[in-house]
Amino acid sequence: MTAAATSTAAVPGFRRNMVTICAMTATIMQALDTTIANVALPYMQGTLSASQDQINWVLTSYIVAAAIMTAPVGWVANRFGRKKVFIVCSAGFTVASVMCGLAQDITQMVLFRLLQGVFGAALVPLSQAVMLDSYALHERAKAMAIWGMGVMLGPIMGPSLGAWLTETYSWHWVFFVNLPFGIITVLGLIAFMDETDLDLNLRFDWFGFAALAIGIGSMQLALDRGEQLDWFNSPEIVIESIIAVIGLYYFLAHSLTSQRPFVQFAIFKDRNFLSGCVFMAIMGLVLYSTMALASPYLQNVIGYPIMTAGLLLATRGVGTFVAMMLVGRFMKYIEARTLIASGMILMSASLFIMTGWTDQTGVPEIVVVSIAQGFGLGLVFVPLSTVAFMTLPNHLRTDGTAMLTLVRNVASSIGISIVIAKLTSGTREAHAILSEHVTPFNHALQMQDVARSLNLNTDMGRALMDVLVNVQAQIIAFSHDYQMVLIVTLCAIPMAMMIGSSKAAMQKQSQAPDHAAVID
Repeated sequence: MTAAATSTAAVPGFRRNMVTICAMTATIMQALDTTIANVALPYMQGTLSASQDQINWVLTSYIVAAAIMTAPVGWVANRFGRKKVFIVCSAGFTVASVMCGLAQDITQMVLFRLLQGVFGAALVPLSQAVMLDSYALHERAKAMAIWGMGVMLGPIMGPSLGAWLTETYSWHWVFFVNLPFGIITVLGLIAFMDETDLDLNLRFDWFGFAALAIGIGSMQLALDRGEQLDWFNSPEIVIESIIAVIGLYYFLAHSLTSQRPFVQFAIFKDRNFLSGCVFMAIMGLVLYSTMALASPYLQNVIGYPIMTAGLLLATRGVGTFVAMMLVGRFMKYIEARTLIASGMILMSASLFIMTGWTDQTGVPEIVVVSIAQGFGLGLVFVPLSTVAFMTLPNHLRTDGTAMLTLVRNVASSIGISIVIAKLTSGTREAHAILSEHVTPFNHALQMQDVARSLNLNTDMGRALMDVLVNVQAQIIAFSHDYQMVLIVTLCAIPMAMMIGSSKAAMQKQSQAPDHAAVID
């Protein structure tokens, strides 16, 4: 962004369209990689000769590296220029993806996934900052709708695409698929994006970064490995949790007393941005936790094959896509907080229906509820992404996008860990309670038709009964998980009133010059 480019509002044109495409391809690359590799893990495990614990590091290494490196994105972009950083990170992410596809053993794979996380951490916040700067205030709802499609649809479509690539070709193509997107992004950014002004006087707060990196990294490790190691019964999880608390404490204490803190806490003085962070945390929790529950439910409880389950999961993306196509127009007439509250109510209704799902739930109900839930997510995400930056000063925008991404990622990790841990323990508890009723004195088991199929005096009968009890236990555990997510969503609805009037903010800023970057 040149000095001349900041004087007037952004106007549409070829260059802006090309930058939009590049920002979207970068967003899609990073968003896809959060979930696309999950379904390929069993195939990788055999090829890379890895144990179950080792193969999980393919996911953990990426998550931890991305979480740690998201926080300094604002500082790096302000110090070295947004264009340079965006190009380097896009190229690095693409190269790291190819190296992951070429990995010969688990050590190489984990190392290359770490590199992917380091470079990929900046892609989403930088693409959002570029989109915000490329569009005038009255067009930002449309810009956030376009950008949000990549952020929201990537995790939803990832499992389906990953399953198809793995079954049709091999797991290597889960990573090679990033190559064309990466080339388009890098070449487009070089040709069409303007550089931002540099702040050469910025000094890096090494202590603040180290404390935050240690705190977030330890917390992510504890969350990711807690379910495998039985949480606080494991010395490793206890140690990681203590380190996380100490690291985050020192980060906050240092940041609040330092003249030049690593994170500019001025962003939290903006009421709309602070509200955006709260709702983005809830969105991350609801979106990713329900995704983490949906796949095992469809495959393990109902028994759909992976491709069918992937297609059913994609229906939620259809609802999100439709909502994002419409919500930009809605915001011209309806307050953003009203749209956010409406979306949360729609998500709550869908979650309430999901608490009653069983192994007999039909495809039509799953599709309708998934589309409705996706539509609700779209109604929330676009107004939220727009309002969060509506009154935030331009020079804090990159820091704001990085912090919003960090909040969403941390909340999603916490949400996934909680629901999976609760699902595991809930299934075990429900199985124990249900098993107490499997006795010779149960009248239902004494019925002739039942006794012929479930003869508990035979090994086959006992095995079949255990399968039936386990399925029912899982249904109960899933229902309790959905109830928990439903309660969180319902509690968040009144908080929509924290958000200021979007119409008033737009009218106020439309009377003043818009300092967004011009890309003509």
